[in-house]
Order: sequence, then C-alpha cells, then structure tokens
Amino acid sequence: MRICIADNWQYMGGRLCVAYLGQMFLSLAFKASGLKLVVVFTDITLEKAIQYNDFCRDHKPPIAFIKADIRGLFGSVFCDFGPEFTVFDVNGEEPHTGIIASISNDNPALVSCVDDERLEFQDGDLVVFSEVHGMTQLNDGKPRKVKNARPYSFLLEEDTSNFGAYEKGGIVTQVKQPKVLNFKSLSEALQNPGEFLLSDFSKFDRPPLLHLAFQALDKFVHEFGHFPLAASEEDASRLIDFTKALNDSLSGDQKLDAIDENVLKHFASGSRAVLNPMAAMFGGLVGQEVVKASSGKFHPLFQFFYFDSLESLPLEPLQPEDVAPLNCRYDAQISVFGKKLQKKLEDAKLFVVGAGALGCELLKNLALMGASSGSHGKLTITDDDVIEKSNLSRQFLFRDWNIGQAKSTVAASAATAINPHLKIEALQNRVSPDTENVFDDSFWDNLDVVLNALDNVNARLYVDSRCVYFQKPLLESGTLGTKCNTQMVIPHLTENYGASRDPPEKQAPMCTVHSFPHNIDHCLTWARSEFEGLLEKTPAEANAFLMKPEEYKAAMKSAGDAQSRELLERVVECLVSERCETFEDCISWARQKFEDYFSNRVKQLTYTFPENATTSGGAPFWSAPKRFPKPLEFNTNDPSHMSLIAAASILRANTYGIPIPEWTSNSKKLAEAVDKVQISDFKPKQGVKIVTDEKATNMHPSTIDDSAVIDNLIRTLESGVKNLSSGFRMSPIQFEKDDDTNFHMDLIAGFANMRARNYSIPEVDKLKAKFIAGRIIPAIATTTAMATGLVCLELYKVILNHKVEKYRNTFANLALPLFSMAEPVPPKIIKHGILSWSVWDRWVIAGNLTLRELLDWFQDKGLSAYSISCGQSLIYNSIFPKHKERLDRKVLDLARDIAKLEIPPDRRHFDIVVACEDDDGNDVDVPLISICFR
Repeated sequence: MRICIADNWQYMGGRLCVAYLGQMFLSLAFKASGLKLVVVFTDITLEKAIQYNDFCRDHKPPIAFIKADIRGLFGSVFCDFGPEFTVFDVNGEEPHTGIIASISNDNPALVSCVDDERLEFQDGDLVVFSEVHGMTQLNDGKPRKVKNARPYSFLLEEDTSNFGAYEKGGIVTQVKQPKVLNFKSLSEALQNPGEFLLSDFSKFDRPPLLHLAFQALDKFVHEFGHFPLAASEEDASRLIDFTKALNDSLSGDQKLDAIDENVLKHFASGSRAVLNPMAAMFGGLVGQEVVKASSGKFHPLFQFFYFDSLESLPLEPLQPEDVAPLNCRYDAQISVFGKKLQKKLEDAKLFVVGAGALGCELLKNLALMGASSGSHGKLTITDDDVIEKSNLSRQFLFRDWNIGQAKSTVAASAATAINPHLKIEALQNRVSPDTENVFDDSFWDNLDVVLNALDNVNARLYVDSRCVYFQKPLLESGTLGTKCNTQMVIPHLTENYGASRDPPEKQAPMCTVHSFPHNIDHCLTWARSEFEGLLEKTPAEANAFLMKPEEYKAAMKSAGDAQSRELLERVVECLVSERCETFEDCISWARQKFEDYFSNRVKQLTYTFPENATTSGGAPFWSAPKRFPKPLEFNTNDPSHMSLIAAASILRANTYGIPIPEWTSNSKKLAEAVDKVQISDFKPKQGVKIVTDEKATNMHPSTIDDSAVIDNLIRTLESGVKNLSSGFRMSPIQFEKDDDTNFHMDLIAGFANMRARNYSIPEVDKLKAKFIAGRIIPAIATTTAMATGLVCLELYKVILNHKVEKYRNTFANLALPLFSMAEPVPPKIIKHGILSWSVWDRWVIAGNLTLRELLDWFQDKGLSAYSISCGQSLIYNSIFPKHKERLDRKVLDLARDIAKLEIPPDRRHFDIVVACEDDDGNDVDVPLISICFR
C-alpha cells in the first residue's frame, strides 16, 4: 500500500512519490495538519481502496482521495474529494471584461461594447459594472446576469428604465462563481460511474469496457495471487471470463452489448508493466488533481478517467519468447513491446532540441526507456541557454548549484546518472540558419527522430523546415500553463508543423500604447519599450557614434529622415544635454523623467484634446475605449514614487559606470536628494501633433526640415562630446526579468503603474508585471510531464513505423480537465497531369545543367518555369529580356555569381525555388528543386 499526503507530497518527473504509513499514523498526521489533505493510492486492491476511501469521506473535514493505476498501456484515475467540494475557480482563466459603448434604458437592458475585442461572456454569466457615467446605479457592485450574449453586446437581466441615462465610460467584468461538486464514494461510483472523461472520441466505447476490465483484474489478482503473464493466452482468457461475468451482473444502460476480447487480451498481457511514458502522463494528471484538491482551483476530474494507447503496440502479435524477461531494467517495456522494439529504441539516433522544462522531461523519459543506450544509438541535445533560478520550479534535472551553467550539459549529465548506458552528446548551439555548419547535411541525414522541446514559434518553424527537407519525423509539443498540445509530423503521412498556424496575437495600435492606453497590458508594453529605449538602445546608439563618429555622422546625414533625427536626438540627450557625471545627476534625471512622463505629457495631451473635445464627425473624442487621463503630482512620501526614482537612478548610473552610494537604500536621504531637484513649470505648446491614427506605425512622422535639424544636432553633438574622457563608452543594459536584485522589473512595474494611475487603470504587483512585460509563458511541471509522456507514447509508433491512423495529436487542458486526441491531418496533395506531390517531396535533378536545360526539364512535364531564385536572389525571370542572356550559363554558376552561393566541399547539391504555370497560365506550386551537380 502506498499513501501520499498533500503537504508532504513530492512530484518528481511524472512519478507518484509516496510515503508508507499505517492507518493509525495516517489518522494522527491528518489531525496534526491544518491543511486540506489529499491521499494518493497506487497498487492497492479495490477492497482496501474502498476501506480507505470510506475512512477519508468520514473524516472531518473529508480527506481528498485519489486512486491511480498504470497497467502497461492502460491507465485509470479515480477522484473523490468528498460529499461537498467547492471549486473556487473552475477554469483558471482571467475574468473576461468589456469596455462599454452604450446601455439602453430598457427591460432587459441592451449593453453594447466597443469592437476593440470580442466579448467572451456566455448566457448565465454574472457580471459587475464600474466607472459608468450617467447610469451610475449599475456601479453598486451587484452581480447581474447576462443573457443573449453576442460578440459585442448582451442583454442584462435588469430593468434600467428608471435609471439615469447612460453618458459614457464603463467597464463590465465577469464574476466567477464557485461550484459545488457532490462526489460519490468509490464503492458507489464502481456500481454507478456516471459519465467518463473521454480522451479519444474514436474510442467512445472504451471507458465502460476498461471500467469493467480494471475490476476484473482486481478479481484475477485476488483469485490467483499474481497478475496475468505477458502473452499468456490462458491468463487472458481468465481475465476475459471475469470481465464477462461482471458485465452479466449488470442491467440496463450499465451492461455492455459486446465485449472487445482483443482489447482485454492486450490489457492482460501488459498488466504487470509500468511504462515510463504512462507514468509521466498520469503523474502529471494526478499531480494536478492533488493541487485542485488542496486549493479548490480548477475543476477536478469527476470521477473516473480511463486511457489506453493500444496504437503504440507492434502490428504483429507477440509470442511468449518475444516478451520473456532478460533480467534487465527494461523488462517491463519488453513485456509489452517485445525485444525487437527495445533493440530498435536502444539503437535510435535522436535529436532533442531544447533543454528547458520539456527538454528535461523528455530526457528523463528517454533515459528510463533505454533510448539511444545501445552500441549504435546516440542522443544529441542542444540548447544555447544557461540555467536561471526561475527554471528550478519545473526543470527538475537542475539544482541550485547549477545556476549559470549550460542547460544542455547539466541535463545530459543528470540523464546519464539516471541511465549510465545513455549515449548522449550535449551541444550549446541554437538550431538556426547561423549554425548550419554545425547541424550540417551529414548530421541531419544520420538522425532517426527529432523531438522539439522549444518555447517559441520561429525556432519550431525552422526545425520543422529542416525535418521536411531531410525527411525526418518530428515530435512536437508545447505547454501554456495547464494547457498542452502535441503534434506528430511524419514524412509523407502528415502535414508539417508550418502547414497550420495560430493567428498572430492582436497587437495594440501604436497610438493606443503611447497616448491612449485602456488596460495594464498597454501600460506594460509602453514601460518595456521605454526601458529598452532609455537603457539599452540609446546607450548602444551612443557607443556607435563614439566608436566611429565620422561614419556615424555621414550615415545620419545620408538618411536624413525622421528615424535618423530621433536617434540623433536621443544620442545628444545621452551624451550632451542629459549626461550624468554623478549619482545626484542620475537622481535629477529620474525625477525629470517622472515629471515628463506622468505629468507634462498628460497635461499636453489634455491641452491638445480637452475633456470636451470632439472628432471631425462631432462625436466625443474621449469616448470608449479612450480614457481621459489626469497628471500625477510627485510626492516623496509616496513609496511607489520613490521606488521608481531609486530604480531609475541606479540603472541610469549603471549605464554611465557611476558608483552607487550606500545611502541610496536610506529612504530619508534619498528623499532629501530628490527634493533638491529643480522642476520647471509646465507650459503647454501650441500646434503639437499627437498621433491618433490607429494604423500609424511611426509616432514621429517626417517633416520637411529633418535634414536641417539633423545638421544642428550633429553640431551640438560634436561640441558637446569634446570634454568626454578618451575611450569613454556607455554600458547598455539588456532587460533581464529573472534577477530580482537588478531593479529592471522595479523600473518597468513602476513605469507601468504610474501610467496606469494616470489613466485610472488598475495597477499590478511586480510578479504579474514580470509575467506580462517579461512575456513569460507559464509552465508547470504537471502539464510538462503529461505532454512529454504523450510524446514518448508516439515515439514507440515512429520506431515501429506505424501508419498514419495509429498516430494521435493531442490538445489537453488539465484545468477543466479536457482531452482531445485525433488522427493527424494528412499533407496537402498537389496534382498536375499524372504527377502528384506534397510538401514532403523534393525534385532532384542530376547533372550540372544550364538554365536552358532546366527550363526544358520543366517543359517536358507540361510546366513553364517563369521565375527561378536561389536564397534571396532572383537568377531568372521571363519578364526581363536581359535574363535571356543567361540561358546558356550553368545554373550553378549563376547561383554562385548572383546569389553569392557558397557550397561546402562535402555537399553535392544546391537548392533553387522555381515558380511555374501550366498551359492555361495557372500557377502551380512545385516542390523545392535540388540540383546534384557532382
């Protein structure tokens, strides 16, 4: 019996780590703890499980009970969190909001919102209102019900006929409601399980069968004292008989019309084995259920979940000799898949791209599976990143003492400790066009499978393109908080990763970020931009001038545009007009910036567009989603003001190499220094142009006198830097979110919150600011474990060379919980005459052809090649008469002369992209062309 208590529960690499306790000690432990307690059972008989479940339900308060089992490629989870369990946050998503455009005086009232973003409300949702002008009765904080929800409007179950008329403004926010779940006991749920959580809709009839199969297995073990033997027809037959007897005892809808004996044979044969991918997947799932039971956050599994991956099995039936144990660490895996699969797995040549959260989990799984541990096997892992403190919560192969070390090297070392036979090479190179000398043709040609463990789309797309080019299977996965997805990219069987893309994230218009923010994301985007401009880009630009002043000035004069003018203005500020030489200068600079950003600019904006301003069409200028701002008045007694000044002063000093005095940590002395700064009175300027066009991409449009201004700036710069010490250089600061002592997030959070205060937007703490400004993709160990477990189940299929119908792509959300598994989409097939091809095809032409011969080659296929390019260069296009002079030249020579193509000595081919049309003038998308010239 294995028991796990939530406050001593440890999650490690997908395994359920548990403590062994007797019932008396268990009871004492519960009474001693004030936490909500959770118990996880594995490898326990149903009789004992029912006893412990009843004990947990009778305890006051009830103890959350979880039972999990893995039997080969089959798994089950049962949850009982008590007769009445309250879920405080069903899905973990931020409450949806909308910016109000109008509210009618009706019953029910029609609420319309601006079309800035679609509303995500659903009928029955409760919402509250705030900041409504005119119809102020709605600002009472009372939750009101939504009905007839539409993308930009909804009806409110409220009679507003006698309310004040709506004038302007207002935010509507979803109110999350707690949900009470009434769990059944295990004994009751076994007899009346209710609805099962489905993972694969092609197996909608599988969970009821497995519900009986796991009970039959319990009876089998009770009867015979052991689990069924692998590939034993006799034991499988006994299990089938137990299952049929259980089914015959049922009546009504509970009774199955048919029993799939083939499924039960596989279930019996593998029932002794615990496979690592299954342990990883179920460890992640159960780990998240423990968190739910402890916190009430996210919807629990209610109540049974059954899963199988029979598609991972070899196609040929396994004989007893195939699954006979070898007295080695892989005997469990051999008992399910046989010795041949194990040998192929050990000799596999794998490439894991990334050694972060996903990479660590994958590496652990592969080591435990014995992948690349044979005499012909090799696992290559690469990551150009180093370990940071924030990684340790989910990248469990790393420890405190590894901070600052290369991720791939440490991960490889840890994986070798798990399996000393693992043949692994760790590299510190980013996989990109810049490293094709490292990851060359020979490297890719020698690979069997690529496993992506990346955290950004561009890197995924590049690896995907390489796998398509070299015809290599790619196992793709990604996580976002409690959500994960896996995608199988198999040559000629499935579409590639780049074939389907999520729509790009909607970017706020530049004018919104700079002048008209209406949420904290806008404020943080602006704050991050200002941080980079002030502390990284401007010092770097100043250094560009200081290193080669004559070349720099010539380039600025030659460009003569608004961008060059703006860059020069910043360099002049940095090196001349706002140059800091002492820390007191830095304090003065920070205080002046505060006044400029949060007072003067707002005063100028409201002077140019007063509160009663109207648009050219006569509508109020300050209508939703715009929020009318108010300037801030600096106060040394406001901790948020002083924190911002301190962070800005210290970082400014760092860029100049100015020592930081010890008294900066003394708030009183810092305030005294700030009070000495002289602030000029604000005087509004006439004729200031403030960009309001949402399509504008430049906040500083060009003017007719840009060149003259640039000349003046250069003269100012030349005279202003004469007294700089020889060799003076600034120190640009790159944003680093994970060092809590570097003041980076203090400054960004301070900037954002002061701006939010200008516009009456709710402020955020530094942690949330870090997530948004640092563009952190939330990653948690539970989701990562489940995603990599699913990937490794697919790896078996790749090694066994399965057909497409056996593979599964998965989307899962542990918060709901939700599973959606489906067969991968096949690649798009293009046809022309008798020819057909897909993205996986490449046309290879042998010989050192001339351009004319290449065109004739296409003509023979009924295609007219009208444009040929190599890399970024066009080497032929039929519309240019001069290109006809190239017809008798070798394509290779044209590529070398025009595209500056450099071909490594060991490469025998080069690639070109050809645009074709058929006889009717219709474009035909042909494959990439490889010309083997030697």
